[in-house]
Amino acid sequence: MTVRTLPASAPAAQGVDASGVHAFLDALEAAPGIEPHSLMILRRGHLVASGWWAPYTARRPHLLYSLSKSFTATAAALAEEEGLIDFDAPVLSYFPEFEADITDPRSRAILVRHVASMASGHEGETVDAAFGTDPGEPVRGFLLQPPPRDPGTVFAYNQPCTYTLGAIVQRVTGQSLTDYLRPRLFDPLGIGATVWQRDRTGREIGFSGLHATTDAVARLGQLYLDDGVWQGERLLPEGWVARASRPHIPTAGAMGEGDRQDWDRGYGHQFWISRHGFRGDGAYGQFCLVLPEHDAVIAATTATEQMQEYLDLVWRHLLPAFHAAPLPGREAADAALRERLDGLALPPAGGGPVPPHRPADWAGAVFAPEGGICAGRPKLTAAEVTADGDGWILRLTEDGEPFDARFDGQGWTVTEQPVPAAVSGGRTDDGTLTVDVVFLETPHRLSVVCSLADRTFRARWLTRPLHAWPLSRLRAPRGSVRARTEGPQEGP
Repeated sequence: MTVRTLPASAPAAQGVDASGVHAFLDALEAAPGIEPHSLMILRRGHLVASGWWAPYTARRPHLLYSLSKSFTATAAALAEEEGLIDFDAPVLSYFPEFEADITDPRSRAILVRHVASMASGHEGETVDAAFGTDPGEPVRGFLLQPPPRDPGTVFAYNQPCTYTLGAIVQRVTGQSLTDYLRPRLFDPLGIGATVWQRDRTGREIGFSGLHATTDAVARLGQLYLDDGVWQGERLLPEGWVARASRPHIPTAGAMGEGDRQDWDRGYGHQFWISRHGFRGDGAYGQFCLVLPEHDAVIAATTATEQMQEYLDLVWRHLLPAFHAAPLPGREAADAALRERLDGLALPPAGGGPVPPHRPADWAGAVFAPEGGICAGRPKLTAAEVTADGDGWILRLTEDGEPFDARFDGQGWTVTEQPVPAAVSGGRTDDGTLTVDVVFLETPHRLSVVCSLADRTFRARWLTRPLHAWPLSRLRAPRGSVRARTEGPQEGP
């Protein structure tokens, strides 16, 4: 399939002030807890600004985490339109083989619309309990967790709700979510290759695991902005966007303490209601912001635990940049913004060039985990630095398996094996080496610091992967590989 580019326009022609975009970029790059990876801004159906922070690039898929949920809900809407799903039917009616096992009346009363709006009656996350109770059939494991409240009365951000919604779609269509969406959504929108994580049942997991480009996110947002119509053709059922983007269940106070202004305004069908418009979002700042009042869409991939801060920066800097009329005489400003966007880059690991003054001290040096252990993922037991032609290799040993990170000390070195990654390394002094590994199909960066003085190393994630994958699996799934879903819960 030939993927058509989005119609592009100078920002000023669509009433977008380039100075506001500059201010947003300045604020992002100055925020210590935010690492931006990509940004696309659409106004009035035109792409007015886009950029990727190298070594991230436009064509690579990126793990969307919970932004996957919005695609799952879209599949459910299409299945409903085809008469395959009834949002007012009990979930159990789609799994009659569980009838004898599910005896709790509240579990039996959970409807499709309840799982679509995170209102199953549970008061918290049940992913570990559901998958632990029945790893071979997580829907059954979920229904075996009795809700303490009546379905439809309380919000809880709960992965098995979306998993169940996606499982229903896959059962009634006889297809994976990807295969079902391809002719109905992905191809009409011009979305290229996507891949979705599967669990041990063979299902695409629905609540997370979709790897797609930022362009795909932007196209989904534009479709929702235009009420389900794309280039004059209705792709989504009439009325669905209004249903998906209105609050079905209150969320105020449900996401914990702190400043959660954009999580306290209600939840639709796998979309959050924002202070401005509505959005799909995923852990660590994967965003699809739909802003009907500004006729705009903002798609972004990021690595941050400060998701509210990211949204605050959007509201503070980008919204004032949207004007009702075109802005004449801004050609130079628009060109300067384009030049800046084309040159975006993440700084490589700090420090001086490698090798240091005494390369023999580093070549073949072996390091043990600081403190004697390296708990959690990655389970690293050793690190070794070796010379490699004009560069170096940091070999990390994880569960007995080597993971090689090649770098030359001159910026980012991009490799495709064992996973798509970019590596940079530098020394802060003659006895300390820092190597950063960016896993290019995910939001994750691992920083490893080796010390010659005591022959130890320490490893730290900028954002910790939410699934218990080894380093060699931090990529989009390939072929028929099926990933396990055990791991920390995902939330915004």
